[in-house]
Amino acid sequence: MSSKNKFGFGPLDTTGPVSRRSRSVGPMGAAVREAADSLQETTEAKVEQRRLNARDAKEFREAAEQGRVLQALALSEISTDELPRDRLELEAVAVSAEMDELKASIRERGQKEPIEVFLGANGGYQLKKGWRRFTALSQLLEETGDAQFETILARVDRAEDDRITRYIDMVEENVVREDLTFAEMAQVVIAAAQDDQVDGSDPDALVGRLYASLHKMKRSYIRSFVYLLTTLGDALQWPKDISRNLGAEVARALKSGQGDVAALRQSLANCANRDAQAVVLAGFVSGAKSVGTTKTIKSEPKEKFEFHVGELKVTARNGECRIVGRVDFAGVPKDQLERAIRAFNAALDE
Repeated sequence: MSSKNKFGFGPLDTTGPVSRRSRSVGPMGAAVREAADSLQETTEAKVEQRRLNARDAKEFREAAEQGRVLQALALSEISTDELPRDRLELEAVAVSAEMDELKASIRERGQKEPIEVFLGANGGYQLKKGWRRFTALSQLLEETGDAQFETILARVDRAEDDRITRYIDMVEENVVREDLTFAEMAQVVIAAAQDDQVDGSDPDALVGRLYASLHKMKRSYIRSFVYLLTTLGDALQWPKDISRNLGAEVARALKSGQGDVAALRQSLANCANRDAQAVVLAGFVSGAKSVGTTKTIKSEPKEKFEFHVGELKVTARNGECRIVGRVDFAGVPKDQLERAIRAFNAALDE
């Protein structure tokens, strides 16, 4: 019988090496596979990118809501009328040498510190911090017309804070920098007490809320100036120039009912300059101390007070008035010094 089958070939030889057909990918298959791998990588990259974008967007919204994002706002978009300023004599500050220095710095180096604004009752931007920077840029725009001064870097506070919190935020920066006088800090308290949107109108309590971070002694001085400013009102033409000790002494005398308050107001209203105001206040304190003095008071150590007239430091106590300054008094001609002393004595006699 033939070993071949009807198809004409015999049994396969399985004893030798088995040859296998090549399974290598052809050009078309390679292209298809490469395109599929690329599509998968692209899809994964897009998914990751979308995830990162969503996270960044969320973080940006949170930062914007918390006021940590700086924005370039047009000066015309910002108003300053909703929150009283924490500075007195704003017109004088606006034309001061310090304002000129700030304008020169911004002109040369640009705005380095942002201002802070909040959304007012009408939805517009209201200034909270940075009145000097805002004023400097406004003046530069008016003076030069340069478009670079039309915008200002600002931090937008979108939190729905209550009124008292905004007062605290306004004064916080200058208080930390010790840039406010006691009269200015007291004026903020008075403005807050008169603000219908502030809960509570007791000035003493508001001092504690507005200046909680300050030492209790400083808060005591602020309360003294609050009493001083509310009692004397507009008769004080230069409240910023009243020294801490003199202001506290005058307030103490007023609280104790000593001296003629009406006469004091009249004298202050007639003052021609800051130095004259200091002299009037010092005279009031001196006169108040002499009224109703008892033997018990006389037996106590002598009290004194100090104030400045220009660059001169004046220390006054019972029977003594000491003037210290950079002037070489020994080099002043005798007749000139004598005229000054006579004028001083004549002023005291008035």
